[in-house]
Amino acid sequence: MTTTVTSHRPRPAAQPESLRTKRLPRYAAPAIALAALLVAAVVVYGAGIGGPVLVVVLGALLYLVGLFVAAKAVEGPRAARNRTWSALIHSAFVLAVLPLASVAWTLISKGVERLDGDFFLTSMNNIGARDPNGGAYHAIIGTLEQVGVAALISVPLGILCAIYIVEYGRGKFAFAIRFFVDVMTGIPSIVSGLFVLAFWVLVVSPWFNDGRPSFSGFAAALALSVLMLPTVVRSTEEMLRLVPAPLREGAYALGVPKWKTILRVVLPTALPGIVTGVMLAVARAAGETAPVLLVAGGGASINFNPFENNQSSLALFVYQQAGDASRYAPARAWAAALTLVALVLILTIAAKLLARRNRLGR
Repeated sequence: MTTTVTSHRPRPAAQPESLRTKRLPRYAAPAIALAALLVAAVVVYGAGIGGPVLVVVLGALLYLVGLFVAAKAVEGPRAARNRTWSALIHSAFVLAVLPLASVAWTLISKGVERLDGDFFLTSMNNIGARDPNGGAYHAIIGTLEQVGVAALISVPLGILCAIYIVEYGRGKFAFAIRFFVDVMTGIPSIVSGLFVLAFWVLVVSPWFNDGRPSFSGFAAALALSVLMLPTVVRSTEEMLRLVPAPLREGAYALGVPKWKTILRVVLPTALPGIVTGVMLAVARAAGETAPVLLVAGGGASINFNPFENNQSSLALFVYQQAGDASRYAPARAWAAALTLVALVLILTIAAKLLARRNRLGR
């Protein structure tokens, strides 16, 4: 006789209607945004109180209010607050990206007009106001040499200073170094140029130039290094502090000396962040105009020697062309600005790839 046992499992009870979560449909947020922009446009243009910028700002405010009201009516107060704060965060991101995108679009749209072989392979020597030719070859050479020399001076000094502050510095001396580094961070660029002008150009350079002061690209590099140094120190210091202490302790437990631990463990771990700080310093130095104008003097001809005679830079070239009366000068200025941004971008990408390759290769 076969007995069949039937298992009766209790079925899950139906979820009460009061516990079900109601949500706004997916099209609700875009619809509210479109309605907010339309209402803002009607109000702004109808009253004649502004333009597209005011329409966007007022539309964003109306969108936040409308989204909160709709979400509160359908989803409840808690979900409404969550949606509103999420919208605020996304709006902040858009507001941060819009100026950058606007600058990039302006540079590209106005700078491509003169991006040709003549611009990259010729200088402004013997170029008159009615001559459409002329380029920024001399300024590109000057920027590369000045920023390169400044990096050779400031990057090793900055990294060594940060290592001392984090790994060795104690007491009042380390506090004094941090204080002066913070003060140097806020120094205007023209002050660094005046310092190098008073010290190097007027006092030191006459020793090498038959008693006469002389401008040079090296003097500009000294002024730029003064600006780069605090950025390198502060960024490297913060990156070194982020290295976990157990990494150091593990190396010490294996009997590795402190200097070797810093060289082989701490610095490689913090390398990507250090590279980012260095490239920020390079970007600031490449875009400075006042120090180069004060101690390098500028110039229209090509000068490959940074230790003698005047030398120009891309930032100074943009400044000079923007103030030139020639109708061909604005196109050169926009092309030089685009070249400067592209140069910094290329250097940053190359440095990041190099740091990533070294980190993966260990």
